[in-house]
Amino acid sequence: MKVYAESLKNFVADILQKVDISEENSRIVADSLVSANLRGVDSHGVTRVPIYVERLKSGAVNPDPNVTVLQESDATLLLDGDDGMGQIVGAKAIEKGIEKAKKHGAVYAGVTRSSHFGTGAYFIQKVLEQDMIAFAMSNAPSTMAPWGGITPYFGTNPYAYGIPAEKNSPIIFDMATSVVARGKIISAEQRGEDIPEGWAIDKEGRPTTNSGEALAGTVLPFGGPKGYAMAAMIDIMSGVLTGAGFGPHINNIYGDYDKPQNVGHFFQIIDIRSFMERDQFKQRVDQMINEIKNSAKAQDVEEIFLPGEIEFQNEKERTENGIELGSEVYESLKETAASCGISIEDYLR
Repeated sequence: MKVYAESLKNFVADILQKVDISEENSRIVADSLVSANLRGVDSHGVTRVPIYVERLKSGAVNPDPNVTVLQESDATLLLDGDDGMGQIVGAKAIEKGIEKAKKHGAVYAGVTRSSHFGTGAYFIQKVLEQDMIAFAMSNAPSTMAPWGGITPYFGTNPYAYGIPAEKNSPIIFDMATSVVARGKIISAEQRGEDIPEGWAIDKEGRPTTNSGEALAGTVLPFGGPKGYAMAAMIDIMSGVLTGAGFGPHINNIYGDYDKPQNVGHFFQIIDIRSFMERDQFKQRVDQMINEIKNSAKAQDVEEIFLPGEIEFQNEKERTENGIELGSEVYESLKETAASCGISIEDYLR
C-alpha cells in the first residue's frame, strides 16, 4: 500500500496523542519518522511506531519531558532529556543550540537521559534551514562487539553531518558505525529474509546470513577497526561526557520495555559567519559539488553522487508518488492504532 506523507504524519501524530504526547511534540516525532521513510531509510520510519507506543504505555518513556539545561557556557550546553522521546529531546537541543551558535559562533550540545532519536539527518536538516553547519551523533544499546570480540558492547552509534550549499542540494551524511543499521536486520527478520554476508556474526562469532542468528549475535563495524574506533568515540562524547549511559549501560528499546534507556546525544553547530560570509561559503561548496559531479567516472558508472543526494531523490519521488508500506508494517501499524482506538483505514485510503 502507498500513502502520502501528510496522511501518514497525521496518522502517527494522532496515535501518539492517544498515549499522552502533546500535539506539538507528536508532530515532531511524526515528522521525524515520516522524513526517514521519505528519504528511503524505512528502518527508522513508521515501523518504529509500535515499539514507541509500547514503551510509552509502560512508562519507560516520559510523554511530556521537561527538558532542562544542566550546565552551559558560551560554547557548551548540557541538557537533561527527562527520559523523553529522543526526537522531542533532540529537537529542543537543536533549538537551543542554534540560538547559542548564532550568538557565540558555535556550540557543542550534549544530552543525557534521552532515548532513541531516529535519524540524525532529521536534526541536521533543522540546522541547515538556518544556513549553518551541523554534526549529530548518538549512542545506542549494545549490539556491536569491539573489533575482535564477540560480546556486544557498543551500539550502532550513528553519526551525521550537514553542509549547506547555494544552488545544489545540501550535503547530508548520515550513517551507523556498523556495516548496516540493526533496524535493517530487524526488518529482514520480520520479512523472514536472509541478510548479506558481512553484516553480522552469530553469538559464537561465526559469519551468518540468517537474520535471526544475527540478532542473537552482533553486528559488525564498518571498515573493521576503523568503524569500531568511531563507535567508541561517539559513545565517549554522547555517553561518557554527558553523564548518560554508555556501552552495556543503556537499556534496550526492544528488551527492557519498562526501563528508561538513558541514551546520550551530542551535537555541534557552527555559524559559518564565524569564518566567512555565508554566501561565499555556499558558493565554494557549490564549486566543490560541481567539480566532483563532473570529475572522470569509473567504467560502468553513470553518475557520481554526493552524500545525501540519493536520499533527496528518494524524497522527491516518494513525496510525489507516496510511501510504500509493506504488509508486515501495515499490519503492525493497524494493530497498534486499534489499541489506541484509531482506525488505520481512516488515514491510509
